[in-house]
Amino acid sequence: MAVGRPREFDPDRVEDAAMKLFWERGFDGVSISDVSDATGVNRRGIYAEFESKENLFARATQRYLAGPGDYMTDALTQPSAREVAEAMMHGAADTVSGDIRGCLTVGTAPGLAEVRDEVVHRLADRFDIAAELPGADALLTARWVVAVCQGIAIQARSGASRDELHAVADLAMAAWPVS
Repeated sequence: MAVGRPREFDPDRVEDAAMKLFWERGFDGVSISDVSDATGVNRRGIYAEFESKENLFARATQRYLAGPGDYMTDALTQPSAREVAEAMMHGAADTVSGDIRGCLTVGTAPGLAEVRDEVVHRLADRFDIAAELPGADALLTARWVVAVCQGIAIQARSGASRDELHAVADLAMAAWPVS
């Protein structure tokens, strides 16, 4: 068994700092040097733990989805399809209008298309289970809900207030399919 030098930092702390940097600046706006500066962990240590910026971003994205972006988990437990959609839109409005504005998953970074597609399909599966939308395409309805959430995130990044974002969610819900 080889004895190496013990790790001198907490990877969770680096992931958290990277999540906030990526969330605020986007994938292309963050370098490993930025993460090193924010955490005090040298680049070599970051690369030793995460191997690449892409891997660090993937872990930061999972942290975001399990933390600030976790409103979907609650939304999926709502009793009706309409309440699921409402919880998604209002959850997005709350999340993206906080200290860091916008959404980490709205961008072109590696892996984000798959993350967004998974969200759409989980939502569509929930709408199928609800069986409250006769004649409506569950996948198309899920894409609409996610598109509204993404639009809310972009509006937040552009300076819209939390109240304005909730008003957008309410307006979007006025178009909810009648069963």
